[in-house]
Amino acid sequence: MSVSATAPSPLAAPARTRPWVRFGLRRLGRLLVSLWVLVTASFAMIHLIPGDPVRGALGPTAPVALVEARRHALGLDDPITTQYLHYLKGLFTGDLGTSLSSQLPVVDVVSQRLPATLLLAVFAFLAAVVVAIPLGVAMGVLTRRGHGRRTELAFTTTSIVVATVPDFLIGVGLVYFFGIRLGWLPVAGNDSASAYVLPVVSLAIGPAAILARIVRVEMVGVLEADFVRTARAKRLPARTIYLGHALPNAVTAALTLGGLLLSAMVAGTVLVENVFAWPGLGSTIVQSILTKDYPVVQAIVLVYGAGVLLTNIVVDVALALLDPRSTIRED
Repeated sequence: MSVSATAPSPLAAPARTRPWVRFGLRRLGRLLVSLWVLVTASFAMIHLIPGDPVRGALGPTAPVALVEARRHALGLDDPITTQYLHYLKGLFTGDLGTSLSSQLPVVDVVSQRLPATLLLAVFAFLAAVVVAIPLGVAMGVLTRRGHGRRTELAFTTTSIVVATVPDFLIGVGLVYFFGIRLGWLPVAGNDSASAYVLPVVSLAIGPAAILARIVRVEMVGVLEADFVRTARAKRLPARTIYLGHALPNAVTAALTLGGLLLSAMVAGTVLVENVFAWPGLGSTIVQSILTKDYPVVQAIVLVYGAGVLLTNIVVDVALALLDPRSTIRED
């Protein structure tokens, strides 16, 4: 056999990278279009709200001259197309405007509150994953092949009930029981590590119940797959079968749902932060709506929307890395 017959083709490597390049370009294109829609929608939403934000911020007794001067300084008396172009320019230059209430740059307001919201959402997501995956795997093992009917019924019923209770209502219950009745944990602020417990639990318990159900269903299906039967025929240890073979295949669907749950958790911080007086974006946006501080509201809506879009992109890339065939199937 000649050497040229066995040598790899120089076109093999570029051919393997083409699906990834197309995959990346598609995702980037969708992200850019989605961001443009988000920016335009947030701009339109604020300008369609009835009322004068400057008058609302300065109060009903403010002189007309002061209101007009403030409107001119903020560019609110310009044509709507001019305001839109200025808004787009500000996004590219990092200028999101000025808060009508505090007169601080909106970028400073958001940057001060964003870390608290991110920490709350990330800790809640990690807590949900740490609880849901082992619980779902255990329930899948216990209820496979029709075994453990009562266990399956109790788990399914409990998880449905827990998942349907709003997170802010769970937070109110936790505040009353662990904060007021027992006095074990603080119920406001984020000044200590213990202050994270109740907000994280109230935000994580519902998604954990949903994720555990998905993991259980996937685990039951994977345990009946041919490769698991082959592993059992080889007398492999149960730990190797469940954790080494079944679990990686069962968490693929859970990863997809996990990304959606993380997006929902970020959005869910709005209500939870207000229950626990958490100094994040959620409590800030509610306060800004009440005071009609629309530049701050607009910026926070953009941050939440961009966070959801970026989370979905990260999930898509993670799934593609776990299953590279998905990049080819889209072609």
